[in-house]
Amino acid sequence: MKRREFGNLVGLGLIATSLPVAIAACKSEDTISDTPADSTPEVPAVKIDETPRADGFAALGTVTDLDTKGYLGKKGFIAGPVIVIRDPDNADGVIALNSMCTHQGCGVEWKDNAFACPCHGSKFNIDGSVANGPATEPLAPYEAMIDGDLVLVKAIS
Repeated sequence: MKRREFGNLVGLGLIATSLPVAIAACKSEDTISDTPADSTPEVPAVKIDETPRADGFAALGTVTDLDTKGYLGKKGFIAGPVIVIRDPDNADGVIALNSMCTHQGCGVEWKDNAFACPCHGSKFNIDGSVANGPATEPLAPYEAMIDGDLVLVKAIS
């Protein structure tokens, strides 16, 4: 074996043996956070049982989380993609809307007291109606309520 071939094999062997370490170092955790990357990590929240109750309502999150973040949202919620805020006209109430923009299906965010689509700039009023486009259809509402320390949501049929 020539010296150059030997050096290539040794180098290849070193790369191959260090590859699993490099992959493990780059791998992300299995948990998905709704917290933006530039914010301080939160203490893991209590696991919420989303199993629908007999009345059709399912828990989305806690009132504490709602009040801390200003909203609750989940794309894969059992009733559908949802975003919930406190009702500004009723401190004990909540407003829940489908969180997918009716323009092209981007997830809306609660920002500056309005639901805003980060993709194309549509804005929606608190009742889900379009404040400015390009969206032309309102966000669909959900029934929602507070029960103890849980925020419950039910799809409107």
